[in-house]
Amino acid sequence: MSNAPRAVRVAVVQTTSSDDVAANIAQTARLVQDAARQGASLVVLPEKWNVIDTDDRQAGRAEALDGPSLRAASDWASDLGITLVAGSVSEQISGDNRAANTCVVIAPDGRQVATYRKMHLFDVTVGEHQYRESAGTLPGDDVVTVDLAEHRLGLAICYDLRFPELFRALSARGADILTLPAAFTAPTGAAHWEILVRARAIENQAFVLAAGQVGMHATGTASFGHSMIVDPWGDVLAEVPDGIGVAVADLDFSARDELMARLPVLQHRQIHGPGDRQ
Repeated sequence: MSNAPRAVRVAVVQTTSSDDVAANIAQTARLVQDAARQGASLVVLPEKWNVIDTDDRQAGRAEALDGPSLRAASDWASDLGITLVAGSVSEQISGDNRAANTCVVIAPDGRQVATYRKMHLFDVTVGEHQYRESAGTLPGDDVVTVDLAEHRLGLAICYDLRFPELFRALSARGADILTLPAAFTAPTGAAHWEILVRARAIENQAFVLAAGQVGMHATGTASFGHSMIVDPWGDVLAEVPDGIGVAVADLDFSARDELMARLPVLQHRQIHGPGDRQ
C-alpha cells in the first residue's frame, strides 16, 4: 500500500429509517448521490438503512444478499463510481428463522467484495426498553478487512464499538480506515458515542467512519445520530449533528504517516493476540 494517495475524500450518511423499505431506499439513494456530488469516493451507510422494525419482526424483513436493497446499493456504486460500505441489512440465512446483521462492501463496478456479519449482539436494557437482538439474529464469527485500490478497510457494526479487541484485530491486519455503520440509542449515544468513536481512532491510529441512524423509528425507539469522521489523532473532521444528512471529509494519510513516526504506539505493543499478523 506504499503507493496509496495521500488524501481520500470520504462520506458518512445519516438516515432515519422506518419500516417502509421502498421509502428508505429512496431516502438513502438521495443521500448517496449527494455524497458523490461532493466528491466522496468512499461512502458509508448506517446500520439497517433499508428497514428498522421491532426485534420480533426484523428477521422477517431479511433479504438475500442479492435482494432488492443490495441490488439498489450496487447500482448506486456502479452508477456513481464509488466504493460503498452498504451499512448493514438483515440477511436471510438458509435453514434458520433468524437473520444475520450484515455489512456488505460494494466496489465501484457494483461487485460485492466483502461481507461482515455483526459479532456482538445488542442484548441490553436502556431505560425502560429491553433490546434482544439475539432473539432474531445470528452472530458472525469472522474478523473482516478488505483491500481497496489504495487502503484497507476494517469492518464493524454498532455495538461492536464497545469491544476494542475487535478493532485491534482489524488494526493488526493492516486496516487504516475503520468503518462503523450504527444505530446507537439516544441515551447510550449521548453518554458514550463520541468518546468511543474517538478512542477507537486514537488507540489504533486509524481513521474511523461512523455512520449512524438518527431520530425516532417505527419501533418507538430513537437513535442518537451524530455521524462522524474521526482522524487518527482523535479529531472530529466532519459530523452530522442532527437530522438526515451527509458529512464529508478528506483523509490525510501523510499526516497519519507523520503521527505514526512520531508516536509509534502500534510498534510498541507488548501484548499480542491471534488477530496479529505473523
